Amino acid sequence: MIPPILEIFVVWHPQDADGEAVAEQFVEHFHGSAFSGLIGGAVEIYVRSEGWRDPQDAPRPLPPAAALPYGIPGAALTAIVPVLGNGLAAVVQQGVSAWHEYAQGLIELREAAPEQVGIFPLPLSEGATAGTRLGEIFGAPQRIGAPSGNVAESTAGTRCRDLAQGIAQLANGQHRLKVFVSHTKRSSEGEGERLDELIGRVRYVIANTRLGEYFDASDLQPGTDWAEDIEHHARTSALLVVRSDLYASREWCQREIATAKRAGMPVVILDALTVGEQRGSFLMDHVARVPNRSGADDVSDAAIVGALNQLVDECLKRELWLRQAAVTDGGASWDIAWWAPHAPEPLTLSGWLLERRASLPAEGWIRVLHPDPPLGPVELDALEEIATLSGLQDRLDVMTPRGLAARGG
Repeated sequence: MIPPILEIFVVWHPQDADGEAVAEQFVEHFHGSAFSGLIGGAVEIYVRSEGWRDPQDAPRPLPPAAALPYGIPGAALTAIVPVLGNGLAAVVQQGVSAWHEYAQGLIELREAAPEQVGIFPLPLSEGATAGTRLGEIFGAPQRIGAPSGNVAESTAGTRCRDLAQGIAQLANGQHRLKVFVSHTKRSSEGEGERLDELIGRVRYVIANTRLGEYFDASDLQPGTDWAEDIEHHARTSALLVVRSDLYASREWCQREIATAKRAGMPVVILDALTVGEQRGSFLMDHVARVPNRSGADDVSDAAIVGALNQLVDECLKRELWLRQAAVTDGGASWDIAWWAPHAPEPLTLSGWLLERRASLPAEGWIRVLHPDPPLGPVELDALEEIATLSGLQDRLDVMTPRGLAARGG
């Protein structure tokens, strides 16, 4: 059993009825399918509301406040979501109270370990924090869940994306998540001005989130090596592919997605085909895909937001996967040769073998571990053929956490 990676605590006062609904939104999201492919225990979420003995007392303390018994390791990352409602504001306003001390203690946890503990306040009403002691206590950490301007998205979706982004940035050293908008300027006859409209809307939606953006037309600076700059950002950013009719046939579009995949970066495709493609590209497969259309020719905010939300989840999932690899010393006891952040495919497996072939052992299994779900038998056969051509016949062992657990790993 490996140490826990991420623990999320949602804290609210019992008189704030909406606090429980907020907690349920986070439980459903972070215990849902987005993170189910990781090794068990990667994400745990807990609630703190009623007192341990007296329901009106402050909740029991969070684990980081005291050493765990029997040498049990604490989580590598702790995310605390205080739900700032009028009920909590009223008891904190009293000054000397268990809830006041509890709220202040959450800030002290963060101050004691800022690289491991993050606080992400979620306000329920402006009155709970405007000119109140509660507002003073949680005045420094940036709040989550704010509406995204003139963009159609659900409150729950905004909250979960903001929290996932905040945790991912806590894990990566507080580097802002950046979305590389990969697109082609060329449109087919059937697309007309619709493609420009879609790309403009994608950029508008991103600008109304907390995410950064890389868009070549505005971010390439005079005098820079444009090819080097584009490839650098493809290796280091989350890639949002606006797959229009001509996208798959464009050389630099292919280069961008191949670079991102080989670097293990998250990729999500916003499927914006209008007429269709004469021939796609195998480079575009094996990634999450979100359809854009909500009607015959509509530009769908819901689809753009959905693609961004999934991209942020993939960023957090990648960070947690890398942490799991680190705490297990690369899975040395399981003989894991490659912790692939995404299921391997011909492009990524061939690239990995070219890079690592000389350092692989001369005999024994070459084990590749990737997040669930597992590959199908035909996909595995194709990868085995590549391994055979590389001199690794009958030695490639591709598995997922569930498969590892089944073997007693």
